Amino acid sequence: MNSPAVLRLADIGYAAPNALLARHGLALHRVPSGEPIPGSYWGDEEAGIIGTAVYARDDTPVHSLLHETCHLLVLPPERRAKVHTDATDSVEEEDAACYLQILLADALPGVGRARLMADMDAWGYSFRLGSTRAWFEQDAGEALAFLQARGLA
Repeated sequence: MNSPAVLRLADIGYAAPNALLARHGLALHRVPSGEPIPGSYWGDEEAGIIGTAVYARDDTPVHSLLHETCHLLVLPPERRAKVHTDATDSVEEEDAACYLQILLADALPGVGRARLMADMDAWGYSFRLGSTRAWFEQDAGEALAFLQARGLA
């Protein structure tokens, strides 16, 4: 596997992510190494979602864990309960999930938004201004408004 050097759950441990998800009514499930991750849209080491559960392994990138978590958080509870693998095809919800994952990175010791944005760029997230930071600082007003309207930012 030729994955970029990004922070992974093994680097930060499960305690802080578990507490973060629990504060939002979600459960983090640790998947044993080498086992497939339930509800993973992209497969491999990418986090998975089913209902209010987020699944991850030690090799799961922190940005992936946060991104899938945020997909659940931007959904109304009645839609969240029905999610399995693919949370949305809405550009508005996708942008809101990207923005919220950056905000939530500050709640994880050893992560923070600067590192998370660098990892998102290294992983290949694509924004029209060329970088995650440029998008977040200059082009994400609609995503922020979406989150604010729902009390998430």
